[in-house]
Amino acid sequence: MDSLLNRYRNVTVLVLVIMAQLVLLAYQVKTGNDVRLIRVWAVTAVTPLARALENVRGGVTTFAGSYLTLRDTRQQNREMHEELGRLKMENQYLRAELATADRARALGVFQSRAQSRTLAARVIGTGAGAGSKVVFVDRGSAAGVEKGMAVITPDGIVGKVIAAFPTASQVVLITDSSFAAGVISQKNRVHGILKGQGYGMCRIDRVQTEEKVEAGESFYTSGDDRVFPKGMPAGQVKVVRSSSPFQEIFVEPSGLQNGLEEVLIVLEGVHQQIPEMPNASAAVHLQSPPPAESSSPAATPSTSPAPGTDADRIRDRYKALGEAQGHKFGEGLPGAKPLDFNAPLPTTPPAHKPAPSTGDASRPAPPPTAPAKPQ
Repeated sequence: MDSLLNRYRNVTVLVLVIMAQLVLLAYQVKTGNDVRLIRVWAVTAVTPLARALENVRGGVTTFAGSYLTLRDTRQQNREMHEELGRLKMENQYLRAELATADRARALGVFQSRAQSRTLAARVIGTGAGAGSKVVFVDRGSAAGVEKGMAVITPDGIVGKVIAAFPTASQVVLITDSSFAAGVISQKNRVHGILKGQGYGMCRIDRVQTEEKVEAGESFYTSGDDRVFPKGMPAGQVKVVRSSSPFQEIFVEPSGLQNGLEEVLIVLEGVHQQIPEMPNASAAVHLQSPPPAESSSPAATPSTSPAPGTDADRIRDRYKALGEAQGHKFGEGLPGAKPLDFNAPLPTTPPAHKPAPSTGDASRPAPPPTAPAKPQ
């Protein structure tokens, strides 16, 4: 390295001297904007480096800010998701509580108005079998429940108690294949036996082919089974098939349509009358027609025919023609002039002709006599 500097020492000194001269000249020379040339060179040389440093600094700052903001956003998003989940659970809980309160209130109203003495109970479990149609309620023998008591809802019958424990009872539903109850149709008073099928529909047995049962008709308990009081809704007919010797009738249980959570156990049943079918041809109330409107109090009567049927308008026309032509219906003698039905209707009532005089028309009338003078 020392030999290299010694070899090019003169050239190096010359270059340094020239550079120094250029720097001095740049320091002394000014541009047209009164700016020294050395400053222009220095700014021009430093500007790219400063721009690069500024870009690097801005990128690092933006990245750091975005990272911190994204990190905060993710945290907020996670908290919002947790809050949303909590609110959803709370909303579902409140909905369930509201539905329970509504059912309990409806059950209480029905219980207060029912003639039978009942006991409110809540379903707390179901049977262990896959197709089990047995449930457990939270009322037992300690509350007065006994085996064989009917279980109902405001919509209809549900089942009957098959086992009573001190704090709970076992209830078989009407859809169970072992269930049976006496029923009677609402319209034609057809007696039958309601039996479960193991699924949602029930069947009405022992209905003769000649007896009339219609789809859409409702069945009520008949009280013949000594379990359910008479007059409680059992179900509505969905399918009716003719068969021999008994018809095939399938009904949808009315007591299970709105779910099964709260029930009533009938402690003392009271028989009721089966409601009558609504009369489809019942009279319908109609308001009186509105009064006729007139343009002004002094308006002339209208000549248009009065509202009514065509027969009424024809009768009014014939009556007006008869009055105009002096014809009385039913009083004309044989051979008399008939009524001209093609004549136009008169716009004004006909004028009465003066009665003819019986005296001589050519004789002048006597002068009026003067009143007598008083004596």
